[in-house]
Amino acid sequence: MEVKAIEELGLTRQREVVLRVIREAREHLTANEVFAAAKDKLPTISFATVYNSLRFLKEAGHIAEVQFGNGASRYDRTTHRHDHAICTECGRLVDLELSYPEGLMKKAASLSKFRPESLEFTLRGRCPECAGK
Repeated sequence: MEVKAIEELGLTRQREVVLRVIREAREHLTANEVFAAAKDKLPTISFATVYNSLRFLKEAGHIAEVQFGNGASRYDRTTHRHDHAICTECGRLVDLELSYPEGLMKKAASLSKFRPESLEFTLRGRCPECAGK
């Protein structure tokens, strides 16, 4: 899927800033982190505007929201299906591109009795920096 330039999307200035923050980030940011970075670029932006922009951008398919249990959502510039590794010590989150064995989703649905919508793999452990401590 081709990612359009921000200027081509016809977004408000505030939404452009929020999207730029996420696309330029090396990490998956929380709403608070997006707000702090957006405020550096646009000092008049409010947290409510950032939060509403995140919701709009997610619904429009420009960003993805990553949720793990009860922790804060993180926002991801990668919108296609992919997996993650998360550090259990520092919370670092990285993208993984994995392929699944054929029939895995069907097997998971059968075991859980769930009607499948998606399948995501999350590797939990310690990142290289935390493992070296």
